[in-house]
Amino acid sequence: MSIADTVENAIATPEREQPYEALGLKADEYAKIREILGRRPTSGELAMYSVMWSEHCSYKSSKIYLRQFGQKVSPAMKKNLMVGMGENAGVVDVGEGWAVTFKVESHNHPSYIEPFQGAATGVGGIVRDIISMGARPVAVMDQLRFGKIDDPDTARVVHGVTSGISFYGNCLGLPNIGGETYFDPVYQGNPLVNALSVGVLRHEDLHLANARGVGNKVVLFGARTGGDGIGGASILASDTFSAGGPTKRPAVQVGDPFAEKVLIECCLELFAGELVEGIQDLGAAGISCATSELASNGDGGMFIELEKVLLRDPTLTAEEILMSESQERMMAVVRPEKLEGFLAVTAKWDVETSVLGEVTDTGRLVIHWHGEEIVNVEPRTVAVDGPVYERPVAYPAWIDALQADSAARLPRATEGAALRDEFLRVVGSPNMASKEWITNQYDRYVLGNTALSFPDDGGMIRVDEESGLGFALATDANGRYCQLDPYRGAQLALAEAFRNVAVTGAVPVAVSDCLNFGSPENPEVMWQFSKAVEGLADGCLELEIPVTGGNVSFYNQTGSQPIHPTPVVAVLGVIDDVARRIPSGWQDEGSNLYLLGTTRAELDGSAWAGVVHDHLGGLPPEVSLEAEATLAELLRAAALEGLIDSAHDLSDGGLAQTLAEGVLRFGVGARVWLDEIVSRDGVTASDALFSESTARVLVSVPREDDVKFRGLCEGRGVPALRIGVTDAESGSLDVQGLFEVPLAELAGTHRSTLPEHFGPVVGG
Repeated sequence: MSIADTVENAIATPEREQPYEALGLKADEYAKIREILGRRPTSGELAMYSVMWSEHCSYKSSKIYLRQFGQKVSPAMKKNLMVGMGENAGVVDVGEGWAVTFKVESHNHPSYIEPFQGAATGVGGIVRDIISMGARPVAVMDQLRFGKIDDPDTARVVHGVTSGISFYGNCLGLPNIGGETYFDPVYQGNPLVNALSVGVLRHEDLHLANARGVGNKVVLFGARTGGDGIGGASILASDTFSAGGPTKRPAVQVGDPFAEKVLIECCLELFAGELVEGIQDLGAAGISCATSELASNGDGGMFIELEKVLLRDPTLTAEEILMSESQERMMAVVRPEKLEGFLAVTAKWDVETSVLGEVTDTGRLVIHWHGEEIVNVEPRTVAVDGPVYERPVAYPAWIDALQADSAARLPRATEGAALRDEFLRVVGSPNMASKEWITNQYDRYVLGNTALSFPDDGGMIRVDEESGLGFALATDANGRYCQLDPYRGAQLALAEAFRNVAVTGAVPVAVSDCLNFGSPENPEVMWQFSKAVEGLADGCLELEIPVTGGNVSFYNQTGSQPIHPTPVVAVLGVIDDVARRIPSGWQDEGSNLYLLGTTRAELDGSAWAGVVHDHLGGLPPEVSLEAEATLAELLRAAALEGLIDSAHDLSDGGLAQTLAEGVLRFGVGARVWLDEIVSRDGVTASDALFSESTARVLVSVPREDDVKFRGLCEGRGVPALRIGVTDAESGSLDVQGLFEVPLAELAGTHRSTLPEHFGPVVGG
């Protein structure tokens, strides 16, 4: 038994030096803790405050900005929102008595240090957030940013991360239905691994995590507590990397997906049997987080006997047990009369369980270690009322020059051969190339309810087998746009995810986000963050879809070099019958191809500028959320009337990328002409191919529905231009008068990039 620092000892030895800086606390924060307690903290209390007051857990630098998501709301945004920000995950009413809960979070730093386990436990952690709401997890997605594709270290990270995601998700039996992968040198020393999970539940099965009811038992169940992940929230996720490379390996958790699969089924049976008052997952900050948050959200008091925690490593100290982030653990609040039934269910599933204590009415979180009092705090001071910083904000000294350097000065190809070359360079570039090498490692169809997945623009899951009710999800971000203008860049990410849901035939209804930025101690980074949050909040208000929750990830930089600001936006949509889903590519001969929306000469921050000219500068495309909403309504109406065979948004890579993906989706070619785009919109052929103007979608329309579709567009005021026809016989993409590319050549270019760098296509 280790000897722990007791409250009595803390009172008697006020002068004792404590390693608060090594635990990630600042001098003023340590002084504040002493002021709150009226004494020095015990080592156990210091451990708890250090993890719970970390940037990762307390949002101390972002709170003042995140409040906008709760302030900028309209009555329409609250209509279908059952649970909003502040809980483990947001919950949305999708109709017919069903609800969907979803959330996206980061696991960036662990995934650089130990890519496999970092990514795997990122999936496991976000799935447990979904379980704690009373829902059955039904799908996952991932949003990945890696360094330069040909850097030797990138292969280490890519192989580890993709293997970790596929291992954990596949073992859980959850389909991976979408996401995104980008390569950029700015992420070389700090990759981004964001994970999303989504679950479904009946309205009556909704549960919130709180510790109410004096005398109710506090029960820890799941995996045993080990030494992995200690200080992950405070030491790893709330600090920058040095330039020396991967360190801090002990702070990375180790996951066991088979234990989590059993835990999922165990939790769902506990919920179904009404055997729990609430369940809290143990993720960042472990027991420190679960006990303080449950107590804060309940009656305010809790008593815990820490020695009753089941351990993998008997040498762990009390402080290490409090800070451990070992995976596959849950904490439940159980009525005494239901404890026997609770234990019977955990025994049935062979899930180890220990009763740690009970809910009290003292208003204090009291923790004992072998009969000695080592923690006695007001739980809100740990979990809720942490520091709130108004960090210095400074307009970046470099941004005016960057914005002034527009891609308008770059030469544009005019001849067919040159345009063909640029087309193939763009669609074969690392960010535009097929991600089959990654997605083929994931099971997309397990559980049998996947209606859409890779490579379609959004993922879709059937919720109810009888009615066909379902939901769609899409996630998007563009760090290049946000580097140029974080306000507009965040709105562009929202607009693209909104559009990617709309093209599936679903109606966008809610947002979750994961905001990835550099150090909050850098005033220029805080300016980027403030503008991105403002842009996202304003955009959601205009579209009237609420932010249900999310995550902030700061300190994403190596040394003094921050990543590009990368706010990942996830949009959830609802579709009343997945049988009406719309794929992103065409299958039939002779359908007309219509470009919806207006094309402008907008190449700043584009894939073309980056790939062809290695250029980043200017201002990102204009964003009209009104036009996005109108376009989404049109797509919904067209889907309901069965007027379109396919729909694909135009975003990164512009029309060129959309055409390439459209013909390759089902191997059906197309004849396309750009003359009318050039004539109507006053742009060059290069602009027509590569512009990334927003609120644009390419749809295929059966000939027999052509007149009705055009009338629908005219009635709703959406510009529609017939630019081509599908051609199953040609076996090529023919951009008439300019160039032609056989589908075999196009497929080889588009699909070979990742295998050339990382090995053969897995499962291909």
